[in-house]
Amino acid sequence: MSTARDWAELLRVSALFTVPGDALAGAAASGLRPGARTALAAGTSLCLYTAGMALNDWADREEDAAERPHRPLPSGRIAPAHALTAAAALTATGIGLALVAGRSAALTATALAGTVWAYDLRLKHTPGGPAAMAAARGLDLLLGAVATAGSRAGDRDAAVADGTARAVRRALPSAAALGAHTYAVTAVSRHETQGGAPGRALAALGATAALGLLTGAVRGSDGPRTGQRRSRPLRSLGTPHDLARTACAGAYVATAARPYLHAALNPSPPLTQKAVGGGIRAMIPLQAALAARSGALAPAGLLTALVPVARRAARKVSPT
Repeated sequence: MSTARDWAELLRVSALFTVPGDALAGAAASGLRPGARTALAAGTSLCLYTAGMALNDWADREEDAAERPHRPLPSGRIAPAHALTAAAALTATGIGLALVAGRSAALTATALAGTVWAYDLRLKHTPGGPAAMAAARGLDLLLGAVATAGSRAGDRDAAVADGTARAVRRALPSAAALGAHTYAVTAVSRHETQGGAPGRALAALGATAALGLLTGAVRGSDGPRTGQRRSRPLRSLGTPHDLARTACAGAYVATAARPYLHAALNPSPPLTQKAVGGGIRAMIPLQAALAARSGALAPAGLLTALVPVARRAARKVSPT
């Protein structure tokens, strides 16, 4: 009989701490305060993420039997049919929660669910796999923006549509940043059981550095007289928002960069797996940096507090 720990391993519960931040970062990027529908978006994200984990192991059960026989399905601790049923039920639950948040949120969640299922069943082992995962994570952040905008747009269809479109436009840069990070992590993960891909780890390290600079760079009002804004040196930091975004961006780089460097220098399976785990955990400080960049200090602080919790959870249940 399957135990709670078996299901925790199948659903990667230690990685779930990286999920709610998508909705919070999306809400922050939209320029709106999070509300009840933001919470529904986070619930949707958790359901679809765990659905993807269960479906992933169901689709890879034969491969895992050869490479990772200790996983719940090849070891016989969870029946494949049960994993597939859980994936379908969690997907339906997630879309149902999104529907409560509004029609636009439900449509976004449906697109996200379709991307997750397409990745697990068809795209994972193709060159388009990392791009599919990047799109899924970007859509997850946009889901938070869309749901939050719906909660503020009122009951009129025209107002809802206008608020949703505005929220999506504002959230696109944050979604692109999170998608870029996800692409890098997924590219490294394609070799986590075999190792031997130092170039991918090195590329992920470069992407991490670039994203850290982009999210942590301070925009000042000391630009040309035309009114354009420009980045100013970090030594001129002054506001709490400046300090928060720089600190979060620094935490993001520190979390992901070291394991990527180790995997680039020694691309063994254990170090490659640690690099993937570090990249997954680094999503939390990246989400916090994106929230702080949008001026949402409270969500950024909340997400920062999740970092040590996620680290402790990863010691008990692997996020990969």
